[in-house]
Amino acid sequence: MTMNLLKQIAGSRLPVTFYRDEDIDGVRLLRAAGLVVALVPSPSNPLSLSGSPSAAQVLAVTQKGREELAKFSYPESRPPRWRNRSPRITAWRRSNASGPPRSADAHTLPQ
Repeated sequence: MTMNLLKQIAGSRLPVTFYRDEDIDGVRLLRAAGLVVALVPSPSNPLSLSGSPSAAQVLAVTQKGREELAKFSYPESRPPRWRNRSPRITAWRRSNASGPPRSADAHTLPQ
């Protein structure tokens, strides 16, 4: 659970804020382990150490956190997304090449 939260944090734009109690507890654990730099609020009642905190904000992933992510091969190596796309100009020319024939008085540029 905590490693999934660390992966989520590493894949997010920082700073990132968490509002759910489970996520706040996870951020607390990650901060205690030295994997992230975070602002975690103290309990609302400091005498009894109880009460729900409102939010936790993660500012950075530490070097130790990056090393832990590397153990789990994160981020996964994958080819860049742009290599899978076909050029739009080529696709446009292909779609217009099979279109209706142009009239003789249409102005065209020499090719």
